[in-house]
Amino acid sequence: MHFTMENGSFALCAIFLELALCWAFAMFVDYTGESIGIVVESDLDRVRGTHTRDHLSSVYYYMFQDVHLTMVIGFGFLGTFLKRYGYSSAVPNLLIAAVTLQWATLCQGFFQMQRGKIHVSITNLLHADFATLTTFISFGAVLELTTPIQLIVMVICEISDVGVSMLVHVFGAYFGLMVSCVLRNNRPEKESVCITLPTPDLFSVMGTIFLWLFWPTLNASLAQGDAQHRAVINTYYSLAASSVVTLAIGLSSFVDKKQQFFTVHIQNSTLAGGVAIGTAADMMIHPFGAIIVGSIAGLVSILGMVYLTPGINRKFGIRDPCGIHNLHGLSGLIAAFVGAIAAALATEKNYNYSLYRQFPARTPMGKTLDYWDLQYHVENVQPGVGRSALCQGAYQIAALGTTLAFAVVGGLVTGNMQMDFTLEDVMYLSSTLFFWNRTHPPVTFF
Repeated sequence: MHFTMENGSFALCAIFLELALCWAFAMFVDYTGESIGIVVESDLDRVRGTHTRDHLSSVYYYMFQDVHLTMVIGFGFLGTFLKRYGYSSAVPNLLIAAVTLQWATLCQGFFQMQRGKIHVSITNLLHADFATLTTFISFGAVLELTTPIQLIVMVICEISDVGVSMLVHVFGAYFGLMVSCVLRNNRPEKESVCITLPTPDLFSVMGTIFLWLFWPTLNASLAQGDAQHRAVINTYYSLAASSVVTLAIGLSSFVDKKQQFFTVHIQNSTLAGGVAIGTAADMMIHPFGAIIVGSIAGLVSILGMVYLTPGINRKFGIRDPCGIHNLHGLSGLIAAFVGAIAAALATEKNYNYSLYRQFPARTPMGKTLDYWDLQYHVENVQPGVGRSALCQGAYQIAALGTTLAFAVVGGLVTGNMQMDFTLEDVMYLSSTLFFWNRTHPPVTFF
């Protein structure tokens, strides 16, 4: 089955999807109690065992505002450096965000339904934004290969897989690369898409700077209390370290014999520290540990861009025009291992009783002496499974393996599904020249 733009299939598809989402929201989605004037006890208060009542919206709204800006503006400008795909990077991001925010609310909410209803609050919007981040990452690998209809198919399939995984960077990167692997025959191999112009490059660097400034908020938005403070501090120093290493290596002979900066390295590798620290951002790794992680991430990212990406393209035919493998894939793998090490080294001595908020599974099992002793110090704490530190670290690695498996299989399946939604006899699928009319309509003055 092949759909063409001439018969208006995209308009019909988009309108039908929106009507379906509207029906689902009417049937299943409602406000939380605090959204209709019922004051509830916040999550932070329940963990700490206090009885102070507050609105979650007052705690999370400013975080949500920053994360939302980061999603739309930062990632919207980040991919505008490609000559033929400037418009087709920024505007489809808006399409992806608009669809994903609604679909993610339903997918995540179905696992938390109460009395047949999904109750939405500011925290649900934050989770939906993180799901949107996953699709933005994947879009960077298929920018040159997809039509608007194919983007909608990818978004629906990907959000159904990932939900709100803690490893969104790893999932998004390898999911997108697998889709790109399947769709690679949609464009001749001899045609290069990585052609840039000065002005789009400048816009892309602006997107990078925007992300660089707001990435601490991105990592800290779902953390609570002292963990949120650590997340901001650790991300702050990790980003600084990755930027220094990127700029230093960028001017060395390892990258360019002329020892000149490449804009693409600044656009991606300076952000690698923020990705690599993500899983362990709210853990006790100390500022010097954050600097080490950021330095390693910057080094791995820029060297991967110079040496690894061309080899992957030659051997597997996988195109990565936006460099998502080096920024999100490799840095996400570093984040998973750093998180596993930090979890395995976490003790009550370092975290005090907040350890059991950080790792709820490490809370002692109910009706045990350890659990009763913990209840004496922390009220309203829920029983866990009594997991050890090493076991918690092993579960972190298991989460990485599961994420990679779902990303690879889900990406291959989604790519094959998208093959049924291709444009006939069109070479440049998402090209600005094909989808965008940049002439202004005539203006009539009365």
